[in-house]
Amino acid sequence: MTTKYSKDHEWITIDGDTGTVGITDHAQEQLGELVYVELPEVGATLEMGEDACVVESVKAASEVYAICSGEVTEVNEELADAPTTVNENAEGDGWLYKVKISDAAELEDLMDAAAYQELLKDLDE
Repeated sequence: MTTKYSKDHEWITIDGDTGTVGITDHAQEQLGELVYVELPEVGATLEMGEDACVVESVKAASEVYAICSGEVTEVNEELADAPTTVNENAEGDGWLYKVKISDAAELEDLMDAAAYQELLKDLDE
């Protein structure tokens, strides 16, 4: 399994043609405590870069963009009752949805963990 990151602070862990998607720890820190997560519908077709779901915190609501194109195969139902799971473990139990990747070439432009950490360093400066 490989994990890749977007400049919009989303991550995808790739296992074959399936990706598990969420927001990064940095993103949840910026948002603050989450109070609501609006997940995509299972069976929905997402296009890379379009709105996939919404996370709402005490500070703001934020769109989560589709990190790749594909069909949503599963959503993290537990977030309906426990949206703060994203705050507690953004890159683990706080995953948002799973997608059947329709175009693996889209993933080539994403960052690996080291490149994402460099992006964060640049943001802090």
